[in-house]
Amino acid sequence: MAGYARYTIVEDAPGEPLVIRDIGPWHMHRTVTNDAEAVVSELVAEGRLPPGRRLHYYDSEGEIGRIVVVDGKFEGFEPVEDP
Repeated sequence: MAGYARYTIVEDAPGEPLVIRDIGPWHMHRTVTNDAEAVVSELVAEGRLPPGRRLHYYDSEGEIGRIVVVDGKFEGFEPVEDP
């Protein structure tokens, strides 16, 4: 089984969504999509994802999406209309 997802922070401007990018390599690490619970947990623990802040991510295919976070926990995915 591959290890935890690896990602980099692309944008971290106050008042804006936190944006991360999945960086793999995927034969050694899970994708952000497949490890979203752990990724959210880590970002919350680091203080980068306070209540109400949106989380956008570029997946392993380079497509942008939103990871829905409710009460500090992963709740699902949504499309992003305006990244």
